[in-house]
Amino acid sequence: MWHLWLALCALARLWPGVLASCAKAGRCCPGRDPACFARGWRLDRVYGTCFCDQACRLTGDCCFDYARACPARPCFVGEWSDWSPCADQCKPATRVRRRSVRQEPRNGGAPCPPLEERAGCLEYARTLGQGCGDTFVPAFITTSAFNKERTRQATSPRWSKITEEPGYCVEFKTKSLTPHCALENQPLTRWMQYLREGYTVCVDCQPPAMNAENLRCSGDGLDSDGNQTLHWQAIGNPRCQGTWKKVRRVDQCSCPAVHSFIFI
Repeated sequence: MWHLWLALCALARLWPGVLASCAKAGRCCPGRDPACFARGWRLDRVYGTCFCDQACRLTGDCCFDYARACPARPCFVGEWSDWSPCADQCKPATRVRRRSVRQEPRNGGAPCPPLEERAGCLEYARTLGQGCGDTFVPAFITTSAFNKERTRQATSPRWSKITEEPGYCVEFKTKSLTPHCALENQPLTRWMQYLREGYTVCVDCQPPAMNAENLRCSGDGLDSDGNQTLHWQAIGNPRCQGTWKKVRRVDQCSCPAVHSFIFI
């Protein structure tokens, strides 16, 4: 039997049409199709009914010429479109971009990659150009330990207008954060590891982060109603960011040190 099979292989190379069952039948079917068959030698060296559908690769009953008659063709896609505008203004939303299929996969070829991508975004102006105010400006934060250095900076004449302002504290409940926060292990960025979903954190608003005109820190969310999702980003690693909701404003922060931060 083995010698006969070798002879048939040699014959197929010399005269492909002799054993070209799928090609002769003109069949090449996607998926599993029991009606997509022909007569001829199968890949498992049995002569008789053989198949020309994509599933025959798994069942091992393909016609001898299946690979040549039905070559695998991968999916090809076009270039990404431009990003769409934010789905909403003045609050965290999403934008989207898409690409189209130029060639569908055939005969077990590589499937199409994702045709749509979404990303977070935040528009700072409304459609008519009106500003959103300070409520939805992302809060830039760092460890509360940095406040010691900033206290020394506050003696500069640049901040003399607001050094007498006692400041305030805002409590937030963390809703989400990127996995990059947990990867920080350098001495100056290790504080990011203590950011956790569902935890309440305290963020201090002190000079010189406080605006000299309105005596507020950018991104403090004081105009929000507590149900609005606000954005924050860690200073020192722009990939460490997330969302939170305002709980309340208090005069003094009372969170544990690992959950105490300051606005930058």
